[in-house]
Amino acid sequence: MDKTGTIIIIEDDTDDQFVLEEVFKELGYENKRMYFADGLSALDYLYSTTERPFIIISDINLPKLNGLELRKKVQTDAELSLKCIPYVYFTTAINQRAVIDAYSTSAQGFFVKPGAFEEIKETIKVMIDYWRRCAAPNNF
Repeated sequence: MDKTGTIIIIEDDTDDQFVLEEVFKELGYENKRMYFADGLSALDYLYSTTERPFIIISDINLPKLNGLELRKKVQTDAELSLKCIPYVYFTTAINQRAVIDAYSTSAQGFFVKPGAFEEIKETIKVMIDYWRRCAAPNNF
């Protein structure tokens, strides 16, 4: 995990992408942000980049490769798992099955998208600040 690395956001709703970008701008995080509309294009990027992204923020319900399937691929791929990229879900898909499935893939967080801008901002702040303070095996 590179704390100055790119924040990968996998979100197929362009309105949500816009809101998230506004949140990141208001919070003043300088990390580059990359948005992907589906899990497959995010996976292709993760395989092709030499960068160590800071965090993956993923919706669950995505076209082509959903968030749960993507997490399993990242977790079980030897090269990608060595990058120690925190993987958190940020989704409206809240039910017991979704939460159980998310944590069964060793997700490092499950956050429900709030409706109000200020609540989204607070949730993102908590998420990013937490991971900025965490130590990871490849920080040494």
